[in-house]
Parts: sequence; C-alpha cells; structure tokens
Amino acid sequence: MSKASEYTLYSGGAAGAETLFGELAEKYGAQEVNFSFSGHKPNRTANLRTLTSDELLRKDVSLTYVSKLLGRKFTNAPYLRDVLRTIMYQVDSSLEIFVVGTIQEDGTVKGGTGWGAEFAKICNKPLFVFGQVKNGWFTWDHAQSIWAPVDAPTITQKQYCGTGTRFLEENGKKAVEDLFARSFA
Repeated sequence: MSKASEYTLYSGGAAGAETLFGELAEKYGAQEVNFSFSGHKPNRTANLRTLTSDELLRKDVSLTYVSKLLGRKFTNAPYLRDVLRTIMYQVDSSLEIFVVGTIQEDGTVKGGTGWGAEFAKICNKPLFVFGQVKNGWFTWDHAQSIWAPVDAPTITQKQYCGTGTRFLEENGKKAVEDLFARSFA
C-alpha cells in the first residue's frame, strides 16, 4: 500500500468533486495544490496556487477549438477562459487524471470538466472517469479511442489530478471515497 504523504493532488478546489478530492487528500495525508486565479473563489484553499496573468496566458487555448472538440459552445468570457486555463495546469502537473462526471454519447464528458478530460486525452495521460449516470468507472483507451469499463482503479502516480462536476451525486461521492481507501488504506 502506498504512503499518501508521498503523493500530491492537483485540483482547483471548486465545489463538488474537487472539494471532495481535497478533503480526502487531507484526510489520508496527501499533499494538495489548488490552482486558482484572481477573482476566483474556490471552496478549498489548501496550498492555493494563484496563477499570474502571464501564467494564465501561457495556457491560452482557442475557444473555437474547445467548442468544436467538445461539441458545444463556450462563451469568450474572461472568467471562463481562466477556468479552462487552470484546468490545463491541473492536468499538466499530473501523471494520471481522475474525474467525476457524465460521459456523453459522443464520448466527451459534460461541462467544463469535459475540457480536463479532453486535455488529458490530448496529453496521452491515463484518464479515469466515474460516470455518475452509468454508475461506474471508465478509462480512456488511447489506442482504440473508446471508454472502457474498469472495476476498481487506484491512484498509482505520485502526481495526480482530481476534478469533476459541481453536482456530486451520492454514487460519485462513494466512488471517490472508495478510490482513496483502495489507494491509501
């Protein structure tokens, strides 16, 4: 069994899944880094890493590209752009990504969380999504470009990302709690 204190969670500290990931990291003794930006009010402020304007610009991405990739429209609001940029820092800092959300019929993950999942795919990183509607864990099979069911993933990389929906259901909460118990009990 791994020692949680040797691991670091990278997240954004937002309400819902990110708050739960942070609370569990703290409970098990893992390190935690929460990326934020000026004007953002995260729920979790442990090891808050407020990105500068220059750092945010380094992760600029075309909203036309993101909209096309995810099959939905993203507004050009500065706040949304900065949220997407902080998600890129979370994924970039991590060697594996865990997400709680909804896998849609087109293979994308619903909401802003979807950008984190898509960016993890682009970066060819191990990606696990707990689909609350499907009530199970799935991993992205990079070779076949499909979601494959997986029974009980564990956190295996010392730098990992925990992100997901603000609308955490009871099964999503249990899935994350079980993930930490399997990984660090």
